[in-house]
Amino acid sequence: MQWSDEEEAAARKKVEENSAVRVLLEEQVKFENEASKYWDTFYKIHKNKFFKDRNWLLREFPEIIPVDQKTEQKLEELSWDHAKTSAANGFSRMHCPTMPEEKNYNKKRCGSSDGQRKAGSHFSNLDSKEHRKGPLKTELFPGSNATFRILEVGCGAGNSVFPILNTLQDAPESFLYCCDFASGAVELVKLHSSYRAAQCCAFVHDVCDEDLPFPFPDGILDVILLVFVLSSIHPDRMQGVINRLSNLLKPGGMLLFRDYGRYDKTQLRFKRGHCLSENFYVRGDGTRAYFFTKGEVHNMFCKAGLDEKQNLVDRRLQVNRKKQVKMHRVWVQGKFQKPLHLTQKTSKLVF
Repeated sequence: MQWSDEEEAAARKKVEENSAVRVLLEEQVKFENEASKYWDTFYKIHKNKFFKDRNWLLREFPEIIPVDQKTEQKLEELSWDHAKTSAANGFSRMHCPTMPEEKNYNKKRCGSSDGQRKAGSHFSNLDSKEHRKGPLKTELFPGSNATFRILEVGCGAGNSVFPILNTLQDAPESFLYCCDFASGAVELVKLHSSYRAAQCCAFVHDVCDEDLPFPFPDGILDVILLVFVLSSIHPDRMQGVINRLSNLLKPGGMLLFRDYGRYDKTQLRFKRGHCLSENFYVRGDGTRAYFFTKGEVHNMFCKAGLDEKQNLVDRRLQVNRKKQVKMHRVWVQGKFQKPLHLTQKTSKLVF
């Protein structure tokens, strides 16, 4: 839906009001330094009951799944099932989260099952200084035999992981990595009945730590999923995170992005005294959220050397019929591709 000039002006005024009082600097430092603690507490309280599974992912981002006859058929079935459900229940309720979406961060622990367990434990026992020096040997990392590799950053309790894994049953050559900086969230993923260590590696990781290695080499990923994650990171660190993720993609690989847009109802509902900086807020539980414009998203991903394939603002209207309340939702969604041909500045190799 499109907003009227009056609606946009009212939203802008609301943001000006709730941004007038800023959180004290010492408090802001605390929220930054203890970010993982706040998200760990969140998952201890809510476990895997807070967010709904993102069954819309494959419709919005079919790039997640390698294209073959089986997965094409699966996607058609999912799309048709979703269309029937949407007609009955209203599309927007299936499409959106109810409030904050997940996050990302700290240790390295992978799944436990025979071959994958052996590879994962071998990796974790390597001397940290030694494997920080360069790419890992291909025989050492989880998913080394896969031909199609996906990473979800900020997996939370697995609301994207398990819809993807369910579809990957038809694509055994694929492998899914998923990480979060809340150790409690990663534990929830690994304890889930649908977790398969033979095709998935869940690990704790802080994507803001540029010196912290991933459990796989750079340049091997076909897809990176970054959904409602970047908004929870301090704006000063966002570009570094995107640059690092760009290095993980192989030429032609895709980074798929979706997050809060400017003037989303979540931003408008913040009270005075919760604003950290411009369009960046802290919730009552200590977790944080930033609200993007399409231009900001374009600039960040293009600076990381990625080509823009999609960048749109998705505006929807949710209606609580029982309470007769209308809520404007705004998201920014983008698809960004690693160039097939690297320039002289980034590499001497041409693929």
